[in-house]
Amino acid sequence: MTISDHWQRALQFIRQRKTAYQLTFNIRIKAWTRKRAFRIVFGGPSGQMVLQDLLIFCRATETCFDPDPRKHAVLEGRREVWLRIQQHLNLTQEQLYTLYNGKTLQLNQTTEEENE
Repeated sequence: MTISDHWQRALQFIRQRKTAYQLTFNIRIKAWTRKRAFRIVFGGPSGQMVLQDLLIFCRATETCFDPDPRKHAVLEGRREVWLRIQQHLNLTQEQLYTLYNGKTLQLNQTTEEENE
């Protein structure tokens, strides 16, 4: 190996270590990486089939209420999983960062006046 090869390997090691530290300690990068992973997993046809199944299983479009508190808790837990998946698929990187940082999330909602 030449000195240049050693130098390139050392630089590559430093870059990888920097990325590892950023992924470990930087919430913004964690949110971006996690969002990207969710999009890769659920973005294709197989992922869409899984989402369709989870939509029903997690009661995404219906109430989770049940008179039995234990069953109600189970149903709410399922729905919480659905909501987490949807957050990662639909929120922007900045919105996910805000959520993970423990701050209040304010979604930009357009009014009818803004659409005209």
